[in-house]
Amino acid sequence: MTLFEPPGPAHGVCDDPEIMLVRQQLLTLDPDGTRFGRILRETIDQLLDGEHTGRFDWNELHKTEKTHAGTLVEINLLREFKFPSGTDMDYLIAGIEVDCKFSQKEYGWMIPPEALDEICLVVWADDHQSLWSAGLFRADRAKLTTSGKVTKKGNRDGKFRLTKDHHSMVTWLWHRQPLEENLLLHLDEPTQKAILAAGSDSNRSPGQARVTELFRRVQKRRVNRTVVRTLAQQKDYMKRVRGNGGARDKLRAEGILICGDYPNHQAVAAQLGLDVPQEGENLSVRVVEAKPHHTERPTVLLDGRYWVAAEPDEAPEPAPLLPDTRKRTQASD
Repeated sequence: MTLFEPPGPAHGVCDDPEIMLVRQQLLTLDPDGTRFGRILRETIDQLLDGEHTGRFDWNELHKTEKTHAGTLVEINLLREFKFPSGTDMDYLIAGIEVDCKFSQKEYGWMIPPEALDEICLVVWADDHQSLWSAGLFRADRAKLTTSGKVTKKGNRDGKFRLTKDHHSMVTWLWHRQPLEENLLLHLDEPTQKAILAAGSDSNRSPGQARVTELFRRVQKRRVNRTVVRTLAQQKDYMKRVRGNGGARDKLRAEGILICGDYPNHQAVAAQLGLDVPQEGENLSVRVVEAKPHHTERPTVLLDGRYWVAAEPDEAPEPAPLLPDTRKRTQASD
């Protein structure tokens, strides 16, 4: 036990045999939490609906949308893991009834009266902290506190939540794990504002201007489809990245390459010593032709010349063409 761990059973261990059976089944389905984390990222993005709204901040959601988040998490986990539906609770896991509860506030799960004494799968995700957790606990009425207004029926219709003294009741599956970063949300304010303002004075293609500004200002970082979709706000949003008038063409004159997830683009990024874009991702970098004093920098051969990632004080020069995505090239050998 570390100094920062709340008192209670060792991590992942409790004396409730049904909880341990459910825990084992979930860890068998998702040993490292990769699938769980992906579903939470996708669910938050689904709620934000950037393609149609341009939103990327949880705080911009309406109250009803935030309330709906728990239902979406429940449904999306059901679909991902193909859990049977329970008779009384949301799921049947290892033959045991389990209720699913989501909160954007840590330990903020609201437990309905019908879930008392049942096992709860409790899930938390915070896009601002880029963290998520999932755990299990049995909703013991003696260790819960009432929440909401007291009714004439003595709060019989109210909900319950864990008291602060009983947070250690949760048997964690995955605790405060990294949530895939919401890039737009975590950009510094001047960069974020400059990207969003791009094209605001033009009715022709503000989405293209925003995507181009993104790759101009946010370099050497992997950018996923959701970011592009939110800025482009159109169906064929990836068109705003590609050549033939997209950001890849528009930024070449400034010396900026945009490497996609094609194998030979990935090879270019790797040879320049950068992160490698994965499926659905792009990464921009400004390059200059390699000079004799660039001996310490990784190089890549493009258009018959060697190139290196540029430093801020190096004068811009037009970038080479990236390899044809339909062919193997020297950069992918």
